[in-house]
Amino acid sequence: MLRKQDKNALRVKRHHRARKNLIGTAARPRLNVFRSLSNIYAQVINDENGTTIVSASTKDKDIKLEYGGNIEAAKAVGAAVAKLALEKGITKVVFDRGGYIYHGRVAALAEAAREAGLEF
Repeated sequence: MLRKQDKNALRVKRHHRARKNLIGTAARPRLNVFRSLSNIYAQVINDENGTTIVSASTKDKDIKLEYGGNIEAAKAVGAAVAKLALEKGITKVVFDRGGYIYHGRVAALAEAAREAGLEF
């Protein structure tokens, strides 16, 4: 009998495949996205040092939302992470979609970050 593979396991495989080529440096850190059913998280990471420079999520107290699992929440998180990154002097990033399809909440977060001033 054929067994269907776990969707998250397939996503993790796609993410590892993409991470072979995506490296965040001090000059151009990596904007990583993780989404769950009810929340979305974004962080700007310097892979040379292994440190997170800034992060934002729908669980933050600054971002006041009723529900964190929709496109409006993703737009708010994208704008928030871009604002925090610009305050730290980061203007260019490498976008890491985390193995997710560039559609829906992931695309909304990316577009909001671009509109707020990040380049990628």
